[in-house]
Amino acid sequence: MIKEKIQELAAGIFEQVVSFRHHIHAHPELSFKEFETSLFIQKQLGAWGISFTTMANTGVVGLIKGDLPSEEVIALRADIDALPIHEATSKPYTSKNKGVMHACGHDVHTSSLLGTAYILNQMKASFGGTIKLIFQPGEEVLPGGASIMIKEGVLENPKPSNIIGQHVMPFIDAGKVGFRSGIYMASTDELYVTVTGKGGHGAQPHQNIDPVLITSHIIVALQQIVSRNADPRLPSVLSFGKVIANGATNIIPNEVKLEGTFRTLNEEWRQEAKRLMKKMAEGIAESMGGSCEFKIMNGYPYLINEPQLTDSTRALAEDYLGKENVLDLDIWMAAEDFAYYSQVTNACFYRLGTGNAAKQATYSVHHPNFDIDEDALKSSTGLMAYIALKQLGN
Repeated sequence: MIKEKIQELAAGIFEQVVSFRHHIHAHPELSFKEFETSLFIQKQLGAWGISFTTMANTGVVGLIKGDLPSEEVIALRADIDALPIHEATSKPYTSKNKGVMHACGHDVHTSSLLGTAYILNQMKASFGGTIKLIFQPGEEVLPGGASIMIKEGVLENPKPSNIIGQHVMPFIDAGKVGFRSGIYMASTDELYVTVTGKGGHGAQPHQNIDPVLITSHIIVALQQIVSRNADPRLPSVLSFGKVIANGATNIIPNEVKLEGTFRTLNEEWRQEAKRLMKKMAEGIAESMGGSCEFKIMNGYPYLINEPQLTDSTRALAEDYLGKENVLDLDIWMAAEDFAYYSQVTNACFYRLGTGNAAKQATYSVHHPNFDIDEDALKSSTGLMAYIALKQLGN
């Protein structure tokens, strides 16, 4: 009966969830500046009589307490921020904020959780326990809104035993979802390197200390940290995406700026790798007559899906969507600040299929043409409501 009722409510709220998504997508806001998005969420929750509080400035936390006796608490999370990307689509709901776009699907997460909130609120007479609705800001930039909300007590008063999150995946067809138990997503650290030498004329290299050459050696050498120091059974990624020399064809600059990312799936190796990288870069620069400032901005930890919770959640997804619509996922070396929740409580983070080749909904997240097959919203709201109620023991 619970499943059928949820499916009925999900079908009834579908068009409104689509309209929520269109509004949020058309009015994206950058991390920790989601003021209008936050007010929009508050307005919807308030209209349904769902109590809420705010934290981390733009975060919203709603509470739905079932009428039946139970002390169980579960949390559901959606992120609400957008990216500094200029949207290239020409849909009626294309971003109206130039240079800002919901290219990572957070508009889907937010509208879906609003739909889930509606369903659960309509059903509170028939379940016991409390559902905490976490609309979280700032997932896209360090230190991550999750870390701030945890510090401000989002996982207290009441304290959830589990937290569930979903994230769009354009490489999975709409109507399907994907799960992985155990370690799933990577930690991420940002590297900011300044190599200093002595600039001068490119025709007189013997009178200079070339920071471009030093940087080149550093980039190549640091890859050996991964290939020769990491356990080959442990995924590790070191990538540099930004190199700024600002010289010219005949000008050797005084310094070179280098920026990159390091990702892995083990905290001990993560710390050791960063120590080795800093030591190697500084040593190479010094040996070649220059100097190196190697700054590391510590990012998100790795994300782990608690096995028992994930396995039971997967089984519920199979029951709700059909076994043929639930897929196995591989390790994903991208990072997510949902990982902070997974480090302090039982967590399950699964993928919501949003792809459809016939509708050109196949572009990767963070792409200016990213969009979804909105049929995914037919399952996203009801599935999460079903998981929440069943995990509460109803």
